[in-house]
Amino acid sequence: MRAAVPLGRKYRRLACAAGLAAGLMGVSGCHHRENTAQMAPPQALPPVQQPVPAATTPEPPPVRIPVTPVPPGGISAADLNYVATHRPILSEVGYATWYTAPYRGRRAANGEVFDDLAMTAAHRTLPMGSLVVVTNMSTGQSSAMRISDRGPFVEGRMLDLTIASAKATGIYRTGLTRVRMDVYETPKPINWGGRWCVQVGAFHDERAALKLKEQLLRRYPGSNVIEFPGENSYWVRIRPEGDDREMAEYIAQHLQPVEGDAFLTRLD
Repeated sequence: MRAAVPLGRKYRRLACAAGLAAGLMGVSGCHHRENTAQMAPPQALPPVQQPVPAATTPEPPPVRIPVTPVPPGGISAADLNYVATHRPILSEVGYATWYTAPYRGRRAANGEVFDDLAMTAAHRTLPMGSLVVVTNMSTGQSSAMRISDRGPFVEGRMLDLTIASAKATGIYRTGLTRVRMDVYETPKPINWGGRWCVQVGAFHDERAALKLKEQLLRRYPGSNVIEFPGENSYWVRIRPEGDDREMAEYIAQHLQPVEGDAFLTRLD
């Protein structure tokens, strides 16, 4: 049986235990304050870099066609505005030259009297009255004009310009220049319909033209074949029945080189 501890001794032990606990707490508290004092203040985060927008190349301004005088049979201010606000529906690259009437009062293929001062041009297959812009590939000069005539009937050439059109595009001095033709408007469809023929020549001897005319009449009965004089030459024109394009193309492809150069040509 455990001996009883005197009461006084018991109180002295409790007092010592309490003092020891208080001392340990004091040591622990001092140590905590010391660690807090040694902590470095938090550093501010670097600012977020905003992405720099990539440089964009501004779109070039639309090409403006210079305003030119509007002679009879030429282009109008409305034509120039249409070109400036629309895109071309067809583009071709080829060679252009200029021409003039062999005699005063000569009529173009559209029935109007040919005018050197009109902003017009000749093309073999575009519908009559088509609105085009011709650009000189060497100088960048360009101008709007209307198709009013047929030609050129020379292999490797695309356009014949009047004197006014040639001067506006810088072709007058060179005489033969590589150009781009942008078609903006056509009164009739380009790829179907229309009235077609084949023009053959040029013959320096009228008898050769008459001989070919007789041969074509026998070969293609029902066709309308005529011969007519050109400038220092003679030509033969054959219009298949109904002015049919497919038949005209067939004739142009099957003519022999000795019979002359054949050019598929639109009449309207």
